[in-house]
Amino acid sequence: MSLRSLILLILISLPASFALDDEKLSAYQALQQYDFPIGILPQGVIGYELDRDTGEFSAYLNGTCNFAIESYQLSYKSTIKGVISPGKITNLKGVSVKILFFWLNIVEVIHDGDEMEFSVGIASANFPIDNFFESPQCGCGFDCNHLNAFVSSI
Repeated sequence: MSLRSLILLILISLPASFALDDEKLSAYQALQQYDFPIGILPQGVIGYELDRDTGEFSAYLNGTCNFAIESYQLSYKSTIKGVISPGKITNLKGVSVKILFFWLNIVEVIHDGDEMEFSVGIASANFPIDNFFESPQCGCGFDCNHLNAFVSSI
């Protein structure tokens, strides 16, 4: 192989190797690598950090995010932190749910078969995983079309 061919081969290979190094998964893709559906995070995550050795992560939103799903009010702070491992998130901070008149922090999420279990420490609730295949939208959850129709009718 001539020197010219070798240099050409190196130059052609460089952009491809840089693209692989620079290609960062979205927060939603990273969730899927840990066997979680994307819908446990709302739309609009602007960035995240993940230490793959310890599982410690932080996900960032533009601001706080609130919405209702069925009879639950959910609130995400602008920074969500925790420790992720396959099928389990522990030490979760930044996500809370309103139960009756009280806001409780969701501290753990477990993916177990066809169910997602959300724990507030003293109690937990299970939901079918298909409820989380889509990410809810801040402000309206999954009922955004109804909200848009209402706003346009005013």
